[in-house]
Formats: sequence, structure tokens, C-alpha cells
Amino acid sequence: MNTNMNTITTIALLVTLMSIAANSTSPEDPIQCNGAIKNTNCTITNSYGAFPDRSACRAAEAVYPTSEAELVAAVASAAAAKRKIKVATRYSHSIPKLVCPDGDEGLLISTKYLNRTLSVDASAMTITVESGVTLRQLISEAASANMALPYAPYWWGLTVGGMMGTGAHGSSLWGLGSQVHDRVTRLTIVAPAQPHVRVLETGDADLDAAKVSLGVLGVISQVTLKLEPLFKRSVTYITRNDSDLGEDAVTLGRKHEFADFTWFPSQKRVIYRQDDRTSTNSSGNGLNNFPGFRSTSTLVLATLRSTEETQESLGDANGKCINGRITASFLRSTGFGLTNDGLIFKGYPVIGYQNRIQASGTCLDSPDDARLTACPWDSRVKGLFFHQTTFSIALSRVKGFILDVQKLVSLFPDSLCGLDLYNGILMRYVTASSAYLGKQEDSLDFDITYYRSKDPLQPRLFEDVLEEIEQMAVFKYGALPHWGKNRNVAFLGAIGKYRNGARFVEVKQRYDPEGVFSSGWSDQMLGLADGLSVVREGCALEGLCICSQDSHCAPNKGYLCVPGKIYDKARVCAKVTTGNIS
Repeated sequence: MNTNMNTITTIALLVTLMSIAANSTSPEDPIQCNGAIKNTNCTITNSYGAFPDRSACRAAEAVYPTSEAELVAAVASAAAAKRKIKVATRYSHSIPKLVCPDGDEGLLISTKYLNRTLSVDASAMTITVESGVTLRQLISEAASANMALPYAPYWWGLTVGGMMGTGAHGSSLWGLGSQVHDRVTRLTIVAPAQPHVRVLETGDADLDAAKVSLGVLGVISQVTLKLEPLFKRSVTYITRNDSDLGEDAVTLGRKHEFADFTWFPSQKRVIYRQDDRTSTNSSGNGLNNFPGFRSTSTLVLATLRSTEETQESLGDANGKCINGRITASFLRSTGFGLTNDGLIFKGYPVIGYQNRIQASGTCLDSPDDARLTACPWDSRVKGLFFHQTTFSIALSRVKGFILDVQKLVSLFPDSLCGLDLYNGILMRYVTASSAYLGKQEDSLDFDITYYRSKDPLQPRLFEDVLEEIEQMAVFKYGALPHWGKNRNVAFLGAIGKYRNGARFVEVKQRYDPEGVFSSGWSDQMLGLADGLSVVREGCALEGLCICSQDSHCAPNKGYLCVPGKIYDKARVCAKVTTGNIS
């Protein structure tokens, strides 16, 4: 496709994207059943419609409890029959196969209707909710009582139970830190072993296992969270050259409470988020409505996807670079979805109450419109289809990693332009946690989203550079994986990086001695079984293995398994015939 035409198309589509009304097709239930008896013969997927290995996950039955008593009955019955169980959330945003029971005779327990706020205690500054409550509900309920959850992920569609399962977080090094689970003061979990219902409170050692549980201890029923008085924030985005990013990444989080970065390595630019509390008397009623989480025309989505597919097929890296710069510039000029009064972006700082600034996701809550619009990643339409590689690196080591990425960019200047189409690399601060599977020390989290082909044997442009970055992070810098994202490679050897990994496994054994909540996948993640590396043709292209022979790449398309350029222990798929990296 002609690059100039791509540019014109991208500008037109971005303008269209920003002007679309709020109506959309609401996300599909991740559980679909078609048995003769209701809620039997079921499949489950994630919100993106594909797991890392593209396998289908099946279960014999799904149940939708509406009370803790119904939940206890479901778990007790399945445990007595030694039937495999997995927990599903309303929107199922985890990329790995955490929701997949082994075989096809298992039981899915959905928390979709466990979605009530049970109590709000203004004097104790706490809120107690069922585990199916979404982040959006939690934020709203807290604000209605003039309280706030100070740190949280940026996406409304996560549930409280889901956040506990995967260690979801926002960005901060202040206070109790950015991980939601570190604000838990009380938690009720329904487990297979007697007693089925266990109430864990601050001071109970088992709480540190349950706070980040991967869904293998049981079903979280209720959660009590510590809140703070509702406050205002003042947000300013500043664009800078990335030459000082290595130094600034270590220090910015101590200077600004809600600091983060959005890095565009191929542009050698980074967006600094200078974000702090301000007086509630400060003027401003700012609102966050991030464009990537809005309803989008499915025609726009199809055109953007087709454009990128064409660029991939033609090897048009320059076209991606041009479109990426346009996309980034457009987002900067529109305040990344921030508005000063809920309607218009007039400039920085944007000041608003915490509940209006901290997260967004308006594509979730609109009525159906026959799929004229949808969330951008809705698998029922031709839209975004991507990999996510997300990991945290200790602040003491993060500068070296950033410098290594910059070295790769200096060798291959266009190699990371594709990231710009997905809003660059989001970098968020996370603090050390007492949770057994939580962060081990203060760190910076790197969230990298990038193109995924519908053909698992089709390499991506500059496949090798992103693979080297992934392996460099995981093996050279000892990065910890985000439990709810990532391809298989990120989990290789992961459990050995957690000081209390063995304690977590011990609690798992006590709560679920028959392993009904476990699966082959979860056992592999926890180092209890082999098979995390899936060796088959083209496996390295999808992050299912690290290539050790050419068949792991796509030799019929000119891609072979070769050493990386910066990290000498990396093994990557490279198009050696065109000098892509070797």
C-alpha cells in the first residue's frame, strides 16, 4: 500500500475515532454453551478471542452463583466428585490460560452475578464487595461515599477477584503502593478442603497467598479494601527526548505520586506523566476517557487492521513509522483522552477528582448496536489482534535494560515503530509486596503491545528485535511476569524468582489437596510440571518456546534461529536473507 495513502487513511480514521458516539456492541460473555441442557457443553476464551497457544478451552458445565451459599454448594459438589474447576470473570481479560480446566469435563464458575457491594464503612475507610464487582463499580461506590481507591489499573473492566488473581496494579511508589491486593484487609475464599469457607484478615499468613492466587486456591467470594478520603489530582503530560530515560526511570516515581511513562523508542521520545494530588479546592472537573478504551467504529477497526496487515506483508516498516508518528502526535494533541471539564481538552494541567481520572473504559457499558461499534479488541469483528509482553524489572537494574533497548534501536531504527500504533511502551511503578506471588522489590513495569498475525506461522516485521527484548528482560534482568498477560516465554523459570514461591505451593496443597482448581497450565507456571515450553513448528514465533533450531521459526519464509545482537544468550527468529538482524 502506498505510504502516503496510509498516512491520509490514518489521519481520517483517527479523526473518526475521536468523534464516535458512545454507543457500542457490549462485550460478549467469555463463556458460551450450546448443550441441550442449559449451561452445558461450554467453551471459554478471553476477551481477545485467543490464548497464546490458540487452543480451545472446553468444560462440561458452567454455573453462575448469585450468593456465597450457592458458590459454596458448587465448589463442594465439584470437589467431592474430584471435578476440575476454573473461575471465570465477567470480561475475562487474562491472556494466559488461567481460566482453562483440563479436559472437557470440568466446571466453570462465573462470578458475573457476584457483583454486589456488601458494606461501606466511612469511619474505618473500608469497602466490602463481592469478587465479581468491576473496578468501575468499585470506584463509583467509593466516590459516592466520598472515598477513593488511590491506586488501581487504568481499565474499568477488571473485577476485584480478577485483580486478586493476577496482581493487577496502577502506577505508584507511594503509600501502600500501586497493587490493589496490598490494600486488602479481609478476604473470604471458598476452597475445596474443609472448612470450605475461610476468612483471612490482616496478620493471617495465608492472606499473603490468597492476595495473588492465580485462581488455584479456590474462589474468592468477598474482599474488604482500605480506602482513602476522595481527593483531586493534577495531571500534566510532558514530551521529552528519551536520552535521559534510564536515569529518570529510577527517580520520577519518587517525585510524582502517580508518575508513569509512555515510551516511543523508535521516535526516541517519551511522555512523562507528572501526576500528583492537589487541593480539593483546586478548580477543575477533569475526566479521563482514553481513546483506546472507547467504542470504535468496526469499519475503522477493520481498515486499521487491514492497513497493518498490508504493511506487514509488504515489509513496509517506513509506513508503520509514519503512521505511528501520526498516531502518537494525535494522542498528544488531544491530551490522551483527558478533558478539563468532561467535554474539551483545553491544556494542562488537567485537574479532577480521583474517580474521574484514575481509569476509563466507556466501550463496556453501551447498548448493542449490531456491531457497528465495539471495543477495539472485540474478537467478533476484524479489529486489534495482538501479543502483550508485560514484565517488571527492579529499579536497581532498570537503567541497564533501557540502555540495551536503546542500543537495539540504534542498530535498527525502524524496528519498534510498530509499537507506536499501540501507544508505545507503557511503564508503571510497582512496589515490593508481602504477597507470596507479588513483586519482590520496587520495580518498573513495562507493558508492550504489538501486532499478532492471524497465521501462527507468519513472522512479524522485526520479529527478532522484540524477541530479543523479551528474552533480555526475562533472563538477563530477571524480570517478573505479569501473571495476567504474556506469552509462555515470560513464565520460564518465573517461580524461582519468588522468595516465597514454596510457601504459596504449600498453601495451595492445604486448600486444594486434590488439585481441582489446578490445571496443567497452572502447574507449569508454578514449576510443578513440565510443558511450559511448547515445542512445535514455528513455536518461537508465538513465544511458546525459545528457538534452538530453525524449525522453531519459519525457514520456508526465510526466518532462521540465530543469536541476538545485544544479549548474546538470546536466540531469536531472524530473516537472515535480508539482514534484518544478522
